[in-house]
Amino acid sequence: MIRALAVAITLASASSAQEAAVQGQGAILRGLDKVNGQASDLDLNNDSATEFGSLTVELAECRYPVENPDGDAYAFLTIRETERNREIFSGWMLASSPALNPLEHARYDIWVLRCKI
Repeated sequence: MIRALAVAITLASASSAQEAAVQGQGAILRGLDKVNGQASDLDLNNDSATEFGSLTVELAECRYPVENPDGDAYAFLTIRETERNREIFSGWMLASSPALNPLEHARYDIWVLRCKI
């Protein structure tokens, strides 16, 4: 609850303090399997999903600052445990602050690298 409130406040203050954002074509995410140490990049289009290990990662949209496309990207993700179809994450992840609203999973980490332009 507190984390969701912190994200909402950050996004609200960022939108008023920074330039406008545009929607990208999709996002590049990085996934890490903490058991074997293997990292993989996930290339998703908006409104699409992919499998990463035992997870299903869905990208609703990715946005980035108009004046700085290489700047801070943020993506709305829904992540589920595939076999159980149990949602374990739903919300915005920010490329510049991955610890602000992270996926909390014993085996996997996933974070946003950038939007696809």
